Amino acid sequence: MATQATIYNPITPEQIKPGMTIRVYQKIRDVTSKGEERERLQAFEGIVLACRGNRGNDGTYTVRKISEGVGVEKIFPYRTPAVAKVEFVRQATVRRAKLYYLRGYKKRLKESTLLK
Repeated sequence: MATQATIYNPITPEQIKPGMTIRVYQKIRDVTSKGEERERLQAFEGIVLACRGNRGNDGTYTVRKISEGVGVEKIFPYRTPAVAKVEFVRQATVRRAKLYYLRGYKKRLKESTLLK
């Protein structure tokens, strides 16, 4: 039985919309036990709840995921050196610009087939 490889597309901040499930790779600086600094990438995958401001230097987007039964939200600026890349995972069909109602929503959203 052949397995189908999933291809994740990198996207630009202009393409981020509410209802998208995206994976944000954030640069994290750690200090090892030897005292050396190292930089690694940490992935944060979740659904985009809201996009605020314009897509320029001062805009932000909110991403929510469920981690061990607890909802975790992070707010990312569109333009920041701390975010290495953003990957598109899937698109849900939504009819609102702000999806704050998903904080208490237990059902899954319907998926859309195309990325516009």
